[in-house]
Amino acid sequence: MKNDTLHSYVQLLQNLQLLNGYNIEAAGGLKITNLTYDSRKVTKGTLFICKGASFQTQYLDEAIEKGAAAYVSEEKYRTQTNIPYILVSDIRRAMPPLAEHFYNAPWQELTIVGIGGTKGKSTTTYYVKAVIDDYMKAVGGKESAVLSSIDTYDGVVREESHITTPEAVELQQHFRRAADSGISFLEMEVSSQALKYNRVDHMRFDVGVFLNIAEDHISQAEHADFEDYFTSKLKLFEQSDKAVVNLDADFCGRILEAVSVCQKVLTFSMKDESADVYGFQVRKKGSGSEFMVRTPEFEERFCLTMPGLFNVENALAAIAVSLLLGIPRPYIHSGLRRARSSGRMELYESRDKQVIAVVDYAHNKLSFEKLFASTRHEYPDYKIVSIFGCPGKKAYLRRRDLGTVAGRYSRKVYLTAEDPGYEPVRDISQEIAQYVEAQNCPCEMIEDRGEAIRTAFAEAAGKTILLVTGKGNETRQKYGSEYLACKSDVEYVKEYLARYDAYGSFSDK
Repeated sequence: MKNDTLHSYVQLLQNLQLLNGYNIEAAGGLKITNLTYDSRKVTKGTLFICKGASFQTQYLDEAIEKGAAAYVSEEKYRTQTNIPYILVSDIRRAMPPLAEHFYNAPWQELTIVGIGGTKGKSTTTYYVKAVIDDYMKAVGGKESAVLSSIDTYDGVVREESHITTPEAVELQQHFRRAADSGISFLEMEVSSQALKYNRVDHMRFDVGVFLNIAEDHISQAEHADFEDYFTSKLKLFEQSDKAVVNLDADFCGRILEAVSVCQKVLTFSMKDESADVYGFQVRKKGSGSEFMVRTPEFEERFCLTMPGLFNVENALAAIAVSLLLGIPRPYIHSGLRRARSSGRMELYESRDKQVIAVVDYAHNKLSFEKLFASTRHEYPDYKIVSIFGCPGKKAYLRRRDLGTVAGRYSRKVYLTAEDPGYEPVRDISQEIAQYVEAQNCPCEMIEDRGEAIRTAFAEAAGKTILLVTGKGNETRQKYGSEYLACKSDVEYVKEYLARYDAYGSFSDK
């Protein structure tokens, strides 16, 4: 990292026309050794960033007590101890250049693939990662880094994620760790929130991917309306050198217009034969699928072992990315064949094949429609039972959409906790329930997630497929502002399936 002086940060912000004033007195030559907005992470020599609508002066006082050298904010604070300060016009716009400067522009040392869209970001991210990792292994390179809504790996840290795209300070830190670890490639999901709120400013993507668009994340705390959501998503192309676009996406004309700023664009499709990467002859093979792919350079058959016919679309995006990166075809084949995404389309069967459980992160209208339609198509003689919930205080339209889709396809729905935050689980469930019942589908509300999954197993009769959605392999549940430890959906499913197999039917023994 770069241990530059406090004065260099003032100069940087002044050059970017973000500086509103400062008072660094005799501290201009002081070396900055840490950058954070979290008072718990302050060490001596920290440049502390005051951000957020809920920011309180006490956080700054705590930072000063721990040795903060100066603070950056949109306003001057009265603190218990005088400290140098830098005032800016927009703290969100200021954070990315501050982070890039502190970590010495690490994104420039990596090949970064940014993946956006309403549905399929994490699966596509791990498809691309599997292909790149196979290639890196063959040429003696390092495993690629990944930043996703599922987990994070940057060469130093491997951990479960809480957020799709981190704030700029953490983002640039991950980039620096990856670069310093000798990693060449990094794949990341890019959320609409990250694009709207400047988290990925002052960096570029070698390849930007746009999978699809549908109404989601519409709430007072996220996007005011669909136009704001869509416009935020399209900002990805302003920062991408090359791009991959799904011709089957809604509003494709507008997407193609936005992508015209990129140096090179590859399209993919399962409907339009003019696409650069065209997928056809899709069929189920075992629990996975196989399909043909036609490009101007080749026509070949590819295989996926991950369940879900709808994942072919994500695989086509990964193939297009691989072609733009110049990865030889043998590694595209092998990567896609072995690709897995933890908690994504994980399928478990009872020994008698009467009960199948699918654990998936599906959590919005588009992902629900794909999951339920594909399940009905692939398992026509099984009745569908679903277990899910919705997060508190956000994406309110999901409650209508998910309830409607699940009610249309399911024999029964169990509504449960899914990161309720500050909102009562019963209130969330009751709102979803009205849409489930409008489809003439019965539903039951069980707040405890493990108990909801257990009950679904206990009441399964005949050929039943349980769709457990929303949490995947996550081991924490958000209540209030706290993330409380819990078993993952995968753990619950394995436990109850083992109990079913042990007794030939479900038992609480």
